[in-house]
Amino acid sequence: METILLVVHVVLSLAIIGLVLLQRGKGAEAGAALGGGGASGSVFGSQGSANFLSRTTAILATAFFITSLALAYLASNRTAPSSVVTESVVTEQKIGVVEDVPALDVPVEQADTPAVESDLPPAE
Repeated sequence: METILLVVHVVLSLAIIGLVLLQRGKGAEAGAALGGGGASGSVFGSQGSANFLSRTTAILATAFFITSLALAYLASNRTAPSSVVTESVVTEQKIGVVEDVPALDVPVEQADTPAVESDLPPAE
């Protein structure tokens, strides 16, 4: 069901793009469309093509809107497959626990003094 609806949605979007590209702008002259001349002999009549394309675009846009809502509804009500783990990876996080930090075996006197070259082992 979702796949068919998605295919219809994509076809509607491509049809809307095509129809919008076919339409003339409001400032275009009648002689500039379809090769010039009086367009009274065209398929849709002198003003019929503009009305037909506008109505068809509006119908397709409405259908596109409906398929968008249907796809959003189906996506929001989708249940996760049983093979997918729905629990969080991190179930418990410990912050600031001191017991988990290993103790260092360094005397306090050595820890406060900076290391000098004589304290380092000889290089080979």
